Amino acid sequence: MKARLAAAVAAFALGGCTLLGPDYKRPQIDLPNRYPEAEAGTAAAVPVPANWWQLYEDPLLDKLVAAGLVQNTDVKLSVARIEEAEALLREAAATRFPQVDASASSSRSRASTRSGALPSGATAVRGNLQLSANTTFEIDFWGRLRRLREAARAQYIGTRYARDVVALTLAAAISQTYFTVRSLDAQLIVSEETLKAAEDSVEIARRRAEAGVVSDLDVSQAKANRAQLAAQIKDLRRLRAAAVHQLGVLTGVLDLNLVAGDLRRLPVPPLPPAGLPSTLLERRPDVREAEAALVAANAQIGVARAAQFPTFSITGALGVQSAQLSNLFSSGAGIWSVGLGAVGPIFDAGRYAARTDQAEARARQAALSYERTVQNAFREVADALSNVRLALEAEQDLRERVDQARNTLRLATLRYESGYSAYLEVLDAQRTLNDAQLALVRNRQSFLGFSVDLMNALGGGWVPYETQEGRFSLPLIEPRA
Repeated sequence: MKARLAAAVAAFALGGCTLLGPDYKRPQIDLPNRYPEAEAGTAAAVPVPANWWQLYEDPLLDKLVAAGLVQNTDVKLSVARIEEAEALLREAAATRFPQVDASASSSRSRASTRSGALPSGATAVRGNLQLSANTTFEIDFWGRLRRLREAARAQYIGTRYARDVVALTLAAAISQTYFTVRSLDAQLIVSEETLKAAEDSVEIARRRAEAGVVSDLDVSQAKANRAQLAAQIKDLRRLRAAAVHQLGVLTGVLDLNLVAGDLRRLPVPPLPPAGLPSTLLERRPDVREAEAALVAANAQIGVARAAQFPTFSITGALGVQSAQLSNLFSSGAGIWSVGLGAVGPIFDAGRYAARTDQAEARARQAALSYERTVQNAFREVADALSNVRLALEAEQDLRERVDQARNTLRLATLRYESGYSAYLEVLDAQRTLNDAQLALVRNRQSFLGFSVDLMNALGGGWVPYETQEGRFSLPLIEPRA
């Protein structure tokens, strides 16, 4: 009898099970095959190096990014979320197996001897001892548990991609901030060189005024220019200190101290291959995170639909029972029970159907969020490509501006010393050269920042060419001798 019942239960559990809800299919998003800023041609979806910041060939930057990826609180927070999602996945996977609980009970009771209910010779005090193992196992007839496991797995994968998003964003933020510090270092060098030239001009104007060649107005103008440059240097130092403090927070090294460097000495990263395919977006972690959220939302539709149908479960118990402890494990003390139950809604006034509609609406929202993420990713890559190209083109113009401003200052100084022009021309030329040099440095900072944006937008970076043909033809900005 027990064997036939067990066989019937197993056949019911394994046979006729279905899987409600739609199976996941990736939405089709219409995107151009190539980015508008990429050159015509073909390029394979080359793997992106995870340590793309090493393309800048700066050992200090490598150390800062490595420290941030270990010590930054956002990274630690994302790891903790992964651990939580992994535990939820293990919990969902455990639904494949029944949960068995042990129970033990002991009781004693005394019946009245005056009621006449006790048979002759029976004792009024009775005992009851029981040990048993009990289980209730839901048969996944409609696939509710399988859909729950599918959703939990997608959520777990999504947290892993979220961690990659944090790591990639953090590496980009550290690189951007580091380039800001090095840009301010270069601007300080330029400003200090200009300040020295301004101090020399003050001395020249003072000697000419003492000789009666010019008035004290030239001296006052020269001193005002020197004071303005001194204030500019202090402001740059303030900005540098704030950038270093920010870099300390990003890397988790709050007492970070960076020695002075020079942005103009940093090498430039390699060019991306010609004709970048838009399929490179698939490797972006935020795109994959959005898709994982869509998979989870799609699986929840099956969970909601299964709730509209009856739930079947198997219950069972196995143990021993006796009135006396000495007979608890004796022959005939065993007890067992097995049963099959079903419970389902008869009238719910549309509650479960409404919950299914909610799940379908959330899945549509997740699909639209995924599409928006892909579109924004495409735009970010296109923006970064155009920014890199235009910053590269502006480099040549700014170099020409610096050369002409330096020549203008040389001619203005000669004219002033020869008495052909007022000191105002020299002052204006000094300011123009200072502004031109600062603009050149800031454009190089923007160029490096845009290259970081491009690597970030592509989901990392790209494999540099083995030859020099694939590198930016951008020379170092040589400091003024």
